[in-house]
Amino acid sequence: MPRYEYRCRTCGDTFELSRPMAESAAPADCPSGHDDTVKLLSTVAVGGSASAPSSAPRAGGGGGGGCCGGGCCS
Repeated sequence: MPRYEYRCRTCGDTFELSRPMAESAAPADCPSGHDDTVKLLSTVAVGGSASAPSSAPRAGGGGGGGCCGGGCCS
């Protein structure tokens, strides 16, 4: 079940709730009993690495070297 983060506008506390996605927009009460809360935007952290395919163009024209700062020096 997804976890959503909320902040209480009354006391400033931040808290998380596990709830179904269908209830993500439903009001959430602060653990201290306040009802003036706002849902926070969360960032998603994804681990791992990816590499570009060898046929992908390279930055700076793809020639490797010979260019300075992204503009070709001639």
